[in-house]
Amino acid sequence: MDRAPGLSVRLSLTRLTPRRMLHLPSPTVRLRLTLLYGGLFLVSGVALLATTYLLFRSGTGVDLIVPTGTSHGSTSPGAHNDALPSPDAIRQVRQMYAAAVARNTHGLHQGLIQSGIALAIMTAVSIALGWLVAGRVLRPLRTMTATTRQISERNLHKRLALSGPRDELKDLADTIDGLLARLEAHVAEQERFAANASHELRTPLAVTQTLLDVARSDPNRDDGELVERLHAVNTRAIDLTEALLLLSRADRRSFTREDVDLSLMAEEAIETLVPLAEERGVTIETSVETTPTIGSRALLLQLSTNLVHNAIVHNLPDQGTVWVATGARRDVVELTVENTGETVGPQIVSTLAEPFLRGDERVRADHAGVGLGLAIVERITRAHDGTLTLTPRAAGGLRVTVRIPAASPPR
Repeated sequence: MDRAPGLSVRLSLTRLTPRRMLHLPSPTVRLRLTLLYGGLFLVSGVALLATTYLLFRSGTGVDLIVPTGTSHGSTSPGAHNDALPSPDAIRQVRQMYAAAVARNTHGLHQGLIQSGIALAIMTAVSIALGWLVAGRVLRPLRTMTATTRQISERNLHKRLALSGPRDELKDLADTIDGLLARLEAHVAEQERFAANASHELRTPLAVTQTLLDVARSDPNRDDGELVERLHAVNTRAIDLTEALLLLSRADRRSFTREDVDLSLMAEEAIETLVPLAEERGVTIETSVETTPTIGSRALLLQLSTNLVHNAIVHNLPDQGTVWVATGARRDVVELTVENTGETVGPQIVSTLAEPFLRGDERVRADHAGVGLGLAIVERITRAHDGTLTLTPRAAGGLRVTVRIPAASPPR
């Protein structure tokens, strides 16, 4: 079947046209800025040219020159003394006027054409200058893009460090540097957390393996003692796993927010831990008032329990005291847990909220926890958009203050 002639021509033109000419340049920011500069210059130039043309056209004209001569009319005494132009003079004036109007119109048109040519040339020049200026302005942005592409998890310490005047690009570079700093700190924290969690989880497994190896090598060993020790080790492993899950839940903020009274959470935590306080000879003193807030009831109860538990465990060996207080301000509610104990240095206090770090020896007696108590408190506080403050007491011990946004009063 014969092909249509038009189709053959289109196919041949497509085959002859270079591939790169079939694609328009990518609409980069530099190209868009250049077209914007050129378009604005062209529009303003056309408007200026049209305004100038109309002003010159209305403001310039042709003066009518009427030559005087002797009249061929009446010479009576009552005739007018002024000389009247002859018909030839009138015809000459009309010809001169028409020629002057034609010259004036031609001059205006020629000026308009020449101005249009000059405008076209200057538009091309403005586009070229706009391309250069846009490239100059966007050079720091290209540098930032290239540097950012080179940054990965292996070199998060690199920064853009853009120099120059304090403008929008400098602010953007500083913002990216701040984001990289926070990302580097978060990655380092996650790496430490993963290493510490692996170590903490490996400890009960290694102890269990050792107990089982000893029991297998000694068939006459008392099974009751073995079961008791395995139960204690398994309980510690379960507590650690649940703490890790709770920590992950607080980080993801995957909880339902509801109206909560923080003072009730503190009282419930105190009631739960009263037997432990009596066992250790610790006195708990309370001073609570209604503290309405919005958040997770379970997480805020865990926060209060962890704070009171730490205050009881990390206390004086005898005759220790724990003070628990809640209060409400206009926009925040506050929970403060303070305890007696050994003197704690500011350097140690600054690291107490990190996972698996304890203020004293690595392993204490029972109820020592898994090293995630204050870390969980810090994550729960942050998930509720609050702040955690740790302050060493001059007389020994620690003062922990949690501030969370208060619930809005009902209208």
